Amino acid sequence: MSIIRKITTLVAALLMTVAANAQSPQILDDNHAHQRVVVDGQYLLLPVQEKVENAHIDVVVDNQVRQSLNVKLAVDKVDYYVPLNIKRFGGKSLLLDITFHGDRRTTGAIKDFMCWREMRQSNSFDVTNSERFRPLYHHTPKYGWMNDPNGMFYKDGVWHLYYQWNPYGSQWENMTWGHSTSRDLIHWDAQPTAIEPDALGSIFSGSCVVDKKNDRVVAFYTSAGHNQVQSMAVSKDNGMTLVKEADNPILTSNEPDFRDPKAFWNPELQAWNLILAVGQEMRIYSSKDLKNWKYESSFGKGYGNHDGVWECPDLMKLQVRGTDRQKWMLICNINPGGPFGGSATQYFVGDFDGHTFTCDHKDTRWMDYGKDHYATVTFDNAPDGRRVALAWMSNWQYANEVPTKQFRSANSVPRDLDLFDYKGQTYCGVTPSKELLALRGKKIAKPTEACEIVVDVKGTMNLTLSNTVGEQVELRYDKAANTFTMNREKSGDTSFSEAFPAETTAPVYGNIKQLRIFIDRCSIEVFDAEGRMAMTNLVFPSEAYNKVTVKGGKATVYQLTGF
Repeated sequence: MSIIRKITTLVAALLMTVAANAQSPQILDDNHAHQRVVVDGQYLLLPVQEKVENAHIDVVVDNQVRQSLNVKLAVDKVDYYVPLNIKRFGGKSLLLDITFHGDRRTTGAIKDFMCWREMRQSNSFDVTNSERFRPLYHHTPKYGWMNDPNGMFYKDGVWHLYYQWNPYGSQWENMTWGHSTSRDLIHWDAQPTAIEPDALGSIFSGSCVVDKKNDRVVAFYTSAGHNQVQSMAVSKDNGMTLVKEADNPILTSNEPDFRDPKAFWNPELQAWNLILAVGQEMRIYSSKDLKNWKYESSFGKGYGNHDGVWECPDLMKLQVRGTDRQKWMLICNINPGGPFGGSATQYFVGDFDGHTFTCDHKDTRWMDYGKDHYATVTFDNAPDGRRVALAWMSNWQYANEVPTKQFRSANSVPRDLDLFDYKGQTYCGVTPSKELLALRGKKIAKPTEACEIVVDVKGTMNLTLSNTVGEQVELRYDKAANTFTMNREKSGDTSFSEAFPAETTAPVYGNIKQLRIFIDRCSIEVFDAEGRMAMTNLVFPSEAYNKVTVKGGKATVYQLTGF
């Protein structure tokens, strides 16, 4: 590039940076300001500083509030930027009406805040990965915060994953439905935002169903405003565009926690069922038209763990391995109350007649015995009758503090669910989905940042993953005690939360003969190869674990490729 072109490019960049601040902010009082923006780019890049309080921004165009959002606008340091699409409003200029909520005694005068100098316009937003802990073969958002998977369905060869998303920061806020699609459950393409907040509130968790009779996809979600109510949106283009119903909400309650609708077609009832979380119980409804819902029954009192709020339900019929029996399983995510603190996924096995769920057991059962497996739900309309589940791979105890900035949180690897019998009881089976086998490459001598380790177990086993700086994760299978344990207390960076260093232990239903261990930059997921135990834990090592030591077994390391 010539010197003249370099200077021209630099000047253009400077002009673009200045464009957002052609006018100085108008300070109205100690916590209130206006910023006029003359639109000269696609995006206004907002500078974020995570340690400060949220500022509330109303985007005003032609004297009308067109969008409201909460952003941690930088006071004295910029951690990263987030894009606000200002072209979408169609005006030549707009007004940002900003209210700050920080303590002026510690933040100083708002006229001196760094955000005024650092706001800038651009016609693009760089989502190139800048994080060493971003997973290679797990789904993550391109940027921003993600928690619960929402509205998952399969149609015409495409897996659709919506998710709880904050487009304006990498901590929980501004709940919106993000959207990604995949043809193989491994490679995900980011799609345009699916559902944005409106007058009824933020967009909380929900589900989608494929309504084959009417050739449409129907989404149900919680509108979280002054109260939590259930809303509906319809897609005629296979989920790429969701149009909200004009007369939302479709279901209301006077309960404070009333959320996370999961709908499904029940062929035995020849009607739709819907299950949603209400405080510490699940309520079941039925409908013929997906819009008018009849209350049927409630489930929860006297069953399972009640140490926290029940959330993100799912209800499905599953085959019991090796038998001609089928049973129903109800998934209930809970926070707090997990077996090792914070959030986790419990489940109940029983019978369901389209009206009432009856549980077979009184004990509490966990689907995964790690600390980082939550908000688990399954895809609607999965092929071959499969029940494919994804979880949010984090824990509310520290999800906002894990050591990433460009994005926060990933989903677990996909898992197929079924049921198995053991000593007269029926339990949930969890098996890595077959699509993961396509990632297996050649056998390699030692672990890498993204690999699968298959361990042939011979009785009691001890396995250690370690690196050159002394960080390690210990895995132990005690055959006599019928337990499996993972210890991540020395796994790497644990300083961000006192709740993060932990040892987690799972019961084992029968002898483990083989383990499958999936490692990906910031996570370790361990499965009994026969699907009778699962354990998911995050780790943040300074460098990849490059050594595996095994006693009581033989480990084979596979390179994972193609992501």
